[in-house]
Amino acid sequence: MVWQNALKQPQFRLVVIVAIVFWVVCCTLALQRYYNFYPTYVSFDQGIFNQVFWNSLHGRLFESSLSSTESAAVMQGDVPDVDYRRLGQHFTPALLLWLPAYMLFQSPAGLSILQVTLVTGAGMILYALARHYHAPPRSALMAVSYFGAIAVISPTVANFHDICQIPLYCFGLFLALEKRKWWIVGILALLILCVREDSGVILFSIGFYLAASRRYLWLGIGFCVLSLGYILTLTNLIMPMFSQDISQRFMVEQFGQFTDNQEASTLEVLWAIVRHPGRLIVEVFTPFGKTVSYLLGQWVPLAFIPMIAPSAWMLAGFPMLKILLQQEHVTALSLHLRYAMSLVPGLFYGTILWWASHPDRYTPRFRRVWIACIALSLFFTVTANPNRALSWAIPDSFQPWVYVSPPRQWEHSAAIRSLLAQIPPDASVTATDHIVAHVSSRREVLRFPRFRLRNDADKTVRVEYAIADLWYLQHYEPAFEDYRKSLKLAIEDVNSLLERRYGLIDFRDRVILLQNRVDSSPDALAAWIAYQQELELIFQFQE
Repeated sequence: MVWQNALKQPQFRLVVIVAIVFWVVCCTLALQRYYNFYPTYVSFDQGIFNQVFWNSLHGRLFESSLSSTESAAVMQGDVPDVDYRRLGQHFTPALLLWLPAYMLFQSPAGLSILQVTLVTGAGMILYALARHYHAPPRSALMAVSYFGAIAVISPTVANFHDICQIPLYCFGLFLALEKRKWWIVGILALLILCVREDSGVILFSIGFYLAASRRYLWLGIGFCVLSLGYILTLTNLIMPMFSQDISQRFMVEQFGQFTDNQEASTLEVLWAIVRHPGRLIVEVFTPFGKTVSYLLGQWVPLAFIPMIAPSAWMLAGFPMLKILLQQEHVTALSLHLRYAMSLVPGLFYGTILWWASHPDRYTPRFRRVWIACIALSLFFTVTANPNRALSWAIPDSFQPWVYVSPPRQWEHSAAIRSLLAQIPPDASVTATDHIVAHVSSRREVLRFPRFRLRNDADKTVRVEYAIADLWYLQHYEPAFEDYRKSLKLAIEDVNSLLERRYGLIDFRDRVILLQNRVDSSPDALAAWIAYQQELELIFQFQE
């Protein structure tokens, strides 16, 4: 009855239509890129999450040989381990909540659909949250702003990531607060903590707002104490039980500018930040231009209201501070990667609260400005080709020209699939980044060029198959120097495997398939040699 009455409102029908369009478009873009093997910045992550889900479904909770390749132990010379638990890198127990959904679509493509569905559902809860304070027209515009935000669209069409749960849980918690459904508040607060080891920063910011605004003083203090205690206990006591990655890798990689040590715990990093307030201020504002553009990108779909809304600053302040302090500015200050989504709930809820205190500011003229800002956000999103989801329509580079037409993508993906068909479903394999997700529903899989791992019998063995796609590297190398370096390294890696008794059994459209301890196909080997000679001429010409 409630939904029937709601559907009679034209504004709610508009939100439903926009949500459906958002879901269909995002699913289409994500699946199109996945099935066409088109590479993105984080293609490898899709394989990690799929293997984590696949192993968990088979009773091996959070185990992943792919995640093991990113561990500090492997970077220090150890071999990847099939029973390595990813909880030492990122503590993500909330993923188990979606294991039943994964059972229905046991593939990386199913994870993409799950991600789009979670983000879409969060937008509908946002509308209900806005309706608690505002009339349908303004509430609908708030929801449309969400579906048109750069920091929502871009991470949604990216490969699957755990932060896609954050908007759903946060908007649900805010709505439960408004309805005073305290048991729901408690459950969602715990779910926020269980998303990742650092999602406690989001709950801390929510608690800070509740306490500072005096809306729910003791609840806010409780959230702050709970989240801080959870983060410190988890990162210093629980996660090190699985591996030393949090101190030996992640804290140093993200906040190493505050400490000279080769490894550091969260406590040590926090103390180093407190002892260096000058460095803290510098890190917050630098690089200045990129920081400003990042914040403007977060604010534009809401017509820049979060910039002047104190509640938005409090609700999103601490997650924003964490992002601004990271020394990997290229990834941290990107509106197209998953980290940007962690600010969305606080900014939108803060904007809802600001409008509730300033209803007279909502004029017909400002409404037109707001709509123009949403259109501007969509324009910047599309022209940025988020996570290369639009590479079928937009060139990846104009000078020099780099573009792959859809028919050429389909032709190349067909070549890859023909090689994958030669790999048995239970065979161990190593694959390049954008192929690895397609072979990740198995126990033993690695990221090319790694080829050795420790199996369930605790023996170090070689993988049976190796598949590497050099076509995309060669296609991109005229415009991107790092692709040229990667192409040269990939050639060396393939030749190294050939020297280690791997046989080249097929070579199609510059995709190479090798098998351990078999003889090479004469035709494939001849084609490989000719291809290398072709590349040598290209490299000489470029130099």
